[in-house]
Amino acid sequence: MLGHRTQFIAVSVVISLLCQPVGAASAKTWRLDQNRQWKVVSAEGQDKYLLAVAEIKQLVNTGRTKDASKAVIKLKKDFPEIAGPDLDAFIKAEMLFAKGKFSKAAKSYSKLLTEYPESKLYEAALDRQFSIATAFLAGRKRPVLKIFKMRVYSEGARIMGNISDRAGDAPIAIKAAVSVAKSLERRGKFNDAYFEWSQISSRWPTGQTGKDALLGMARCKHSAYKGPKYNASELISAKSYYENFKLRYPKDAEEIGVDKILKQITEQQAEKQFSIGQYYQKVGDKQSANLYYQMVLNNWPESTAAEKTKQEINKRQENENKEP
Repeated sequence: MLGHRTQFIAVSVVISLLCQPVGAASAKTWRLDQNRQWKVVSAEGQDKYLLAVAEIKQLVNTGRTKDASKAVIKLKKDFPEIAGPDLDAFIKAEMLFAKGKFSKAAKSYSKLLTEYPESKLYEAALDRQFSIATAFLAGRKRPVLKIFKMRVYSEGARIMGNISDRAGDAPIAIKAAVSVAKSLERRGKFNDAYFEWSQISSRWPTGQTGKDALLGMARCKHSAYKGPKYNASELISAKSYYENFKLRYPKDAEEIGVDKILKQITEQQAEKQFSIGQYYQKVGDKQSANLYYQMVLNNWPESTAAEKTKQEINKRQENENKEP
């Protein structure tokens, strides 16, 4: 018993049964149609059906909506045993997509994905959602109150998040998560981007994705540092991530110049401490100034800041010697 009649009709169920006739093995797929009747669908029939759906998608992509509508009618006529409510939902979403109504289309694809998780159109709907989310993350605008238009980065990120959750460890799940991280990074939202990369690293810690995530975390932490007037904790984190990357992927680290980046971070750390020393010197706290100047000389003796520190100390000593 499947429960309420509405649930029985709404959910598209596919059950694969292996039949073994004498002398050969063959597979049959049974599908519940709109009239609650079980129909046998051959593997060849399914392939042709999906090919026809792909052709409809291509017509929509090229703006040939009239041809797409005709192709839909032909599809339903040619494959009555497969065409069902999931196809109707997909076509509705496709027509919205063709009209450029991306937000409404995304909701329609989402409805299909939720109500018909076993549909043969599941992957096609995910792919469409990915295209819509990509457009939103790239800065596509949508009308608001039929007058204004605003960018909808957050909606793109939300759609990508749903794709990633639905797709598990499939390639499109990884692509969706990475797209959000890269979009945030491009827009200078480095702390948010770092969080997304860290989530990716936790979910896919190995392989190319794990490597990209580790580098992304390092890059975002470094980019988040605003200069010597601000907290330097990002530099400490960035250095740690870059050193970890160099240890795990030495060849890649050499290719992208990690040593050069680490040297830059060292210079920034030294400059930060030097600027603190200058502040204390300016307010007349010579003891604290000396403490930070000495820190620069001890920790980063080869840095530019160390050279500036020596010059500052010599200058101060000369001035003190001139005093009567």
